[in-house]
Amino acid sequence: MFGYRFFHNSVSRYVSLFGTLFNEIYIERLDPTDNSITRLIKVPIVWGPRDKALARANSDPDLNRPWSAILPFMSFKLHSFYYDGDRHLNKLGRVPGINAANKNIATNVYNPVPYNFNFELQVNVKSMADGVKIVEQIVPWFTPDFTTTIRIIDDPEILIDIPVILNPVDLNDTWEGNLEDERLITFTLSFQLKGFFYGPVRKDKIIKVAKIRAGLLDSNGAVVANSFDTTYTITPGLTANGTPTSNASISLDYSDIDWDDDYGFIEDIE
Repeated sequence: MFGYRFFHNSVSRYVSLFGTLFNEIYIERLDPTDNSITRLIKVPIVWGPRDKALARANSDPDLNRPWSAILPFMSFKLHSFYYDGDRHLNKLGRVPGINAANKNIATNVYNPVPYNFNFELQVNVKSMADGVKIVEQIVPWFTPDFTTTIRIIDDPEILIDIPVILNPVDLNDTWEGNLEDERLITFTLSFQLKGFFYGPVRKDKIIKVAKIRAGLLDSNGAVVANSFDTTYTITPGLTANGTPTSNASISLDYSDIDWDDDYGFIEDIE
């Protein structure tokens, strides 16, 4: 669009980030005699709505496998995303970076556009005890938000903090029904992920030396002949004696500068 072709895979990164938050949840099975742990179950998490996940889990040679054989499990999906005007940034601001392949090239990208992503996490269990064991491992981390860091662009490497906000938790219990129906309890947790969309990455040369000659102007604004008798050379990132002012300055290579005698405001430093 508008002559630019780019793809940062932002939506997939946000989906992966959200699912990763819940992929290390376990519940315990206890011995009723002494409350010792007899089994530790890792709760699986899948992408997609609950009904699709149940159908996929049951699609095996044993078509009569009951729900209780595959519970507990979690499923999540992305509902929608929309522009967040409250987090609007200056359109002319830029995020700088260094090109990984060539340190003499400066990379930058304009400030991102803020978007809110609405996710839904469903905790599916056969008993209320299992449900609260899972939910209580999730909700204490959200007060009501949990902030994590994600690499949203690889080159230049841009890391951003992403708040994930927990909204109301709904409970659906199929206890009421026919006697032959199995019980399925679903906790639905609604989340809002505050993300961004970035535009194309721009690449520019790094100005390593500015060579300036000062002259005089006459009353008509014309340059006085032979008045360019003062030359100023400015090296960004170095002090007057050539000492780097930062680690970034040390990484720059000044050996390829063309020191010619043609005056100009900024020399070609390619």
